[in-house]
Amino acid sequence: MKKDILVIKFGTASLGNGEPDVQILKEIARQIAQLHKKHYLVIVSSGAVGAGKSFIPRYEATIAQKKAAAAIGNPLLLKMYQEVFAEYNIVVAQSLIEKQHFSQRPQFLQLKETYEELWKSDIIPIANENDVVSNRELKFSDNDELATLIASGFGAKKLMLCTASGGLLDPSGQIIPEVERIDEKILSYVLPSKTSLGSGGMASKLTFTHLANKMGIEVVIFGMKETDGILKAFRGESGTTFRAYPTKINARNKWLASSGISVGKVSIDKGAEDALKARKSLLHVGIKNYTGEFTKGELVEIQNEAGETIGVGKVRISSVDIPNSAGKNTLIIHADDLVVW
Repeated sequence: MKKDILVIKFGTASLGNGEPDVQILKEIARQIAQLHKKHYLVIVSSGAVGAGKSFIPRYEATIAQKKAAAAIGNPLLLKMYQEVFAEYNIVVAQSLIEKQHFSQRPQFLQLKETYEELWKSDIIPIANENDVVSNRELKFSDNDELATLIASGFGAKKLMLCTASGGLLDPSGQIIPEVERIDEKILSYVLPSKTSLGSGGMASKLTFTHLANKMGIEVVIFGMKETDGILKAFRGESGTTFRAYPTKINARNKWLASSGISVGKVSIDKGAEDALKARKSLLHVGIKNYTGEFTKGELVEIQNEAGETIGVGKVRISSVDIPNSAGKNTLIIHADDLVVW
């Protein structure tokens, strides 16, 4: 790869008042055209439902209606992107993604190879969830998650999340320019709310920003209301920049952390937590409790005694067999299949 990878996500509320605004899209294209010269770009864009819902009579936002609106809106939204980027001789490509594209490594590698082929031709993929066919239980929580999984799985250096607030606000309503580490104080600034237009919110953004930071990715939460909002945020001159944590996680384990579907949780004691952080395997003796139904090879979250998620891993034994596993030294998750932060 000759250039750094940059992922930029735009939510529904960032693109207009309920449906995509051409003037906002023109500004996005103008600024991204400048970043395109030195980066491999992925645009994660909401807005398909907003673009298509006006064609659904008596639209009430049911699941079926949202899927139908997305089916109508996806080509309309892409056409709008194609037109605004054509002014800069930039070709864009549609990429409709499902969660399974991250959970199965062969599918993930095919997705990555496709993106790399697009980048070789200076084409910008525009990603969105494939709402028309996505299973309700296996959906991304929102496009903040999708953008984070792409950034982590593909090895992006920076992830930018556009929001109506323009950044993380302190209690006085001022944007905090920089955050070294997301802790309880930072989380206390966030109300568990969302805009009336989008499916996410600042709480969602901080959740996935924290994951991205642990994967060594710098995250910028910014807004489009000021002139050159994207470019200024990229340079750290506006919005809130969340610094990446130092990490030595390799590409495969970044994929593992971004693989998207965890089907259970395993709670461990302090001794096991110390062992995992020393890059050792998880044995039966360290397990305090577990929830969910999982089979051999599936991904589970790992929680410490405080209930904090400290990593993920692929189990070597099913949930059914754990109570009957022979001996306290039974291997539950091998060190090679663990990501601990």
